[in-house]
Amino acid sequence: MAVRLPLFATCTRGTEPFLAQELEAQGCKRIRQDRGGVRFMAALDEILRVCLHSRIAMRVLYPLGEFDAPGAEGLYEAARKVPWEDWLSRTTTFAVEATLKDTEHTHTGFVALKIKDGIVDALRDRQGWRPDVDTKNPTVSVVAHLAKTRLSLSLDLCGEPLFKRGYRLKTTVAPLKETLAAALLMAAGYTGEEPLADPMCGSGTLVIEGAWLAMRRAPGLKRRFALEDWPQFSKQAAPLLETLRREAVAQQRTLPFQLVARDYNEDALVAVRRNVVAAGLSTAVRVEEADVLRTAPPAGAPGLLISNPPYGERLGEGGQKGMKSFFHTLGKSLDAWQGWRLALLAGNTAFESAFGRRPDKRFPVWNGPIACELLQYPPRKGEQPAPPAQA
Repeated sequence: MAVRLPLFATCTRGTEPFLAQELEAQGCKRIRQDRGGVRFMAALDEILRVCLHSRIAMRVLYPLGEFDAPGAEGLYEAARKVPWEDWLSRTTTFAVEATLKDTEHTHTGFVALKIKDGIVDALRDRQGWRPDVDTKNPTVSVVAHLAKTRLSLSLDLCGEPLFKRGYRLKTTVAPLKETLAAALLMAAGYTGEEPLADPMCGSGTLVIEGAWLAMRRAPGLKRRFALEDWPQFSKQAAPLLETLRREAVAQQRTLPFQLVARDYNEDALVAVRRNVVAAGLSTAVRVEEADVLRTAPPAGAPGLLISNPPYGERLGEGGQKGMKSFFHTLGKSLDAWQGWRLALLAGNTAFESAFGRRPDKRFPVWNGPIACELLQYPPRKGEQPAPPAQA
């Protein structure tokens, strides 16, 4: 019987239900949603499937322990209690990354340093050698979270966070994380069986994630995971991953339609074009220069319009009054998208009333520090309104 490890996958606040669904689909057990992540049990093959296929998880952590760690000395002594010899060797390197919440400490670097000192000294005293630190490309990433005086220590099985898919070569103002974009698509019920368009695409994250979902591409297909280099897992992980990657490639499909990414901003168009090419979607995504307030919908069958309307940074002067005017005009302009379902991420409390329609579904989620709602609107039917003037 395969040994299952207790793990914790982190995610954007509000997306925990979708991460739990993914973990269940990959065969994980004892799944329990928590704030900012999901706890679960998984064997090595299930862990690798999660790392390879999860669109929602940002990190997959193996908890090492929780400790009461007051002051600098408390951090140091807590780090010494972990049997690091089980995970570090003379040939591996490590780094510590810390996050803080309501603590006496104000600098994450100081907390990480004290924990690093505890790890190094513990191994020197118990094993007679010191592990090497590599802050840029460590073999083992130690993740520390300190809430008040409660310290949790974990190992990151993936290494670089999973939201870093590798295609984002250029960004725009306030881009969505890839994992949040994928969760929004799932919340909108997008399965890849209908066309998709983002008329305010920015750097293109929603469309790229939608295209990968539709073509059934595993987000982690071309990346390397930290546990591949760990002595405890490397011999077993290598053949398993080779098989899983072959299976992932075999399940991909060519799309019968193009997804559409539109924007009027020159920097955004440069960004989305570069990112689409980097994601291998040159034929799957059509990039168009267009102003959502003045341009008719794409020709062909309708599908899902999903977008993250600006919160104000691209509206110029006018303040809240100007934003309300923009949201109102946007609502009128999208009347032309007959037959399209709408899913719009509202990060401004004035959006819903100014937009002029009542959503039939809403999904609360956090975009970084901003409380948002994904507002969903059913397709509009009936008499076709006059389309906006072409740009």
